[in-house]
Amino acid sequence: MIIFYCADIQSNPELSEEDSVHAVRVLRHVEGDEITVVDGQGTFYRCAITAAHPKHCGLQVISSRAEEHWPYSVELAIAPTKNLDRMEWWLEKATEMGLDRFTPLRCRCSERKELKTERMRKIAISAMKQSLKATLPEIDEMTDIKSFLAEPFDGQKFIAHCMDDQPRKLLSHEVKPGTAVRVLIGPEGDFTADEVALAIKNGYVPVSLGDQRLRTETAALASVHTIHIINELN
Repeated sequence: MIIFYCADIQSNPELSEEDSVHAVRVLRHVEGDEITVVDGQGTFYRCAITAAHPKHCGLQVISSRAEEHWPYSVELAIAPTKNLDRMEWWLEKATEMGLDRFTPLRCRCSERKELKTERMRKIAISAMKQSLKATLPEIDEMTDIKSFLAEPFDGQKFIAHCMDDQPRKLLSHEVKPGTAVRVLIGPEGDFTADEVALAIKNGYVPVSLGDQRLRTETAALASVHTIHIINELN
C-alpha cells in the first residue's frame, strides 16, 4: 500500500506538489482513482482524486479511520551529532518504530548548535508513509537543556549518560508499561556533571543502556526500541 500525506486534508484536500507528482506522474493516477492519505495526526483517509494535476492533486474524502496508536508516549531529547546524516538516519528509524516527539538539545559539549527542523520533518514524513503510519512525530526547534529540564512532564523521565562513577539504573528495568516516557541522550562528549545533576534535581532518573558504549544516535534508537519492547511484553 502506498500512503500520501496531507496535513490539512479537512480544510484543504489537496496533495503537496511532491506527492502530486508521485501520484499523477509516477503512479499515473487519474480522476476517480482512490488513494490512501494520512494527516500526520493519527487518521487514515480513503480519498478519490478529483483533479489529477501533477502540482496540486485535488481530493475528495470518502471515509476515514483512526490509527490504533500505542497507549503510551515516546519522547526523545537528543544533543545532535556533528554528522547530520546520523541524526537523519536516527529520526527515520525511530519514526518507523514509533516516536511521538523529538527535541534537539543544545548542551555544553554539543558539537552542533543548530538544526534545520524542516529538513528533519521531511525525513519523518517520508518514514511515516513508508512504515504505513498516520502519526507524525512532533519535532521541536533546538532547545537549551536548562530550559528543557524545567519543562513540566507528566510521565517517566530518564537521562542516559556514560559516567561510570555515577549510579545508574538499566533503562529496561525502569520503564513502566503504559506510561509516557521521556529519555535524554547527550552529545558525543556526554553530558557534563552539572547537566546530569540539574536533570536529577528536576526528577530525571540516571540510566544506562547496558555495558557497551553506544554512539549518540545508536543510544537514542536503542531507547525507543526498549520502550516499545517493554510495553509489548506486558
